Amino acid sequence: MNFNCACNETNELIIEGDVGADPIWCSKCGCNLEIEALSVSKMLEMELSSWAMTYGEWIDWDKDVLLPNGIVLEKEFNARGLILTEKVKQEIGDQYKIKFSPSSSTRLYAKKEL
Repeated sequence: MNFNCACNETNELIIEGDVGADPIWCSKCGCNLEIEALSVSKMLEMELSSWAMTYGEWIDWDKDVLLPNGIVLEKEFNARGLILTEKVKQEIGDQYKIKFSPSSSTRLYAKKEL
């Protein structure tokens, strides 16, 4: 796989959702990597992209507040991300170390609302 990364070459990846970003990151330099460079099936690539686009659905971005069911939505997002991470590991094998980084933004919003 050829990632355009500040490290030039990486074998450690993180799967993490973020606003407007592909869900693949270099764990060494934190660079956001293009999902197309990941050697997984098109189906899994689409699943990852679709999942990533749901990041932050637990936040009312206009009001910058957590939605009433925000904690549940974030938990569901993280559960799906963990499943997708396992699928990536199965398709890629031992070629890369892959970790899942769950979202924890509801904690920040919950503290803000106290």
